[in-house]
This record gives sequence, structure tokens and C-alpha cells, in this order.
Amino acid sequence: MNDEYAVDSYNTVNTASSTSHDGSAFPFLEMGTSFVIGLAVGYFFKKFFKLFLLLTGLAIVVLFVLESKGTIHVDDKMIESGVSSGIDSFQGLVAMVKDRLSNMKISSGASAVAGFFAGIKFG
Repeated sequence: MNDEYAVDSYNTVNTASSTSHDGSAFPFLEMGTSFVIGLAVGYFFKKFFKLFLLLTGLAIVVLFVLESKGTIHVDDKMIESGVSSGIDSFQGLVAMVKDRLSNMKISSGASAVAGFFAGIKFG
């Protein structure tokens, strides 16, 4: 009998490639829920961060152009306070993520972190 095709008792044809799970194109789909959630969060984090950096860079360029033409005046103290509040918000986010991961089991926490880094890699 040809090994490429197999017919079961219900007369359905299963190809060898559809029954084999060794060479799956997406091996992370066989992981746990925390890995898949971490994967999604990492993927969207990378996409959001790229968009954020692009928009921030464009805003800075527009501010410099408008300031050089004398249309607006940029207050350095206001920029410093905005950056400082952004850093404080980011530190709060990091503390929240650390707290959330510390409350998880070791295996699911490690799986979520692995999924996060895989999502950043694929994003």
C-alpha cells in the first residue's frame, strides 16, 4: 500500500502530511494558553511600539520645523515634565507586569514570557 495515502474505516482519505504534526508550520499553537496570550501581547506590543516611534519622530520633526520658522515656541520645561511623567507611567506598567507574572505559576509565567518574546520576534 502506498504510505502517502491512508484510508481509514470510514473511507476518508488522510494524507501523510495532514496526519503528521512533527513539521507544523506554527509549533506555538500546540503550546498552552499563557504562551499564546504572551505571543499576542508581544506581537501587538512590537507593532504599537513601531507606530509610536514613527509618530513621535514625526511630531518632533514638525515641532523643530515650526519652531525654526517662528510659528511656535517650545518650552523646554514642559517637555521635561512630559517625559518625566511618561517615564513614571512606564515604570508603573513594568511594576504591574512584574506583579502579574509573580502571581502566576512558574510554568505558566515562563510560558507567557517565552510567548511574549516569540511575539516580539514574529512581529
